[in-house]
Amino acid sequence: MEKFEKMTAIAAPMPLINIDTDMIIPKQFLKTIKRSGLGVSAFHEMRYQMDGTENPDFILNQGAYRNANIIVAGDNFGCGSSREHAPWALLDFGVRCVISTSFADIFYNNCFKNGILPVIVTDEELNLLMNDAEKGSNARMVIDLESQRIETSDGEVIKFDVDQHRKHCLINGLDDIGLTMEKMESIDSFEKKMAKNTPWI
Repeated sequence: MEKFEKMTAIAAPMPLINIDTDMIIPKQFLKTIKRSGLGVSAFHEMRYQMDGTENPDFILNQGAYRNANIIVAGDNFGCGSSREHAPWALLDFGVRCVISTSFADIFYNNCFKNGILPVIVTDEELNLLMNDAEKGSNARMVIDLESQRIETSDGEVIKFDVDQHRKHCLINGLDDIGLTMEKMESIDSFEKKMAKNTPWI
């Protein structure tokens, strides 16, 4: 997967709480097992009107936020069913980082496995970031995973915690398959030993 080290990007404010995985990618779009092509359907029920046209009131349809790579969201982001299509849809839309005060566990784990950085902040920090995001396309946030810092457009700095193994995986672009491939020398050695000692298997 694509490495995540440091990014400077537009952040979209989504202050709703309990944005669940069905809101992120509705069930009718779960037929595919491909990771690409889901971005157009992300947040479908909020993003489009009944006739299929865009809802002008939805934040990601507004000019300043059409290319947002960061979402600043309300509490309990990614709750609901444990569909991996949710981070797939966000990533395909272009989102590489979601900031909230809390995440559903399965969604949180799935983000790391798919190249998205979920950042947990305090209520006070979220309010600061939400206000910064509301400034539009002229206000760009810096997300620095290496130093574990968020910098607002005004230069305010917020530190965040992240599991060091997950940090290693994101910085190096390693999903579960990539982690396994790092051990190929040991795996090959084991396979040769097994073939020699137990050739009947």
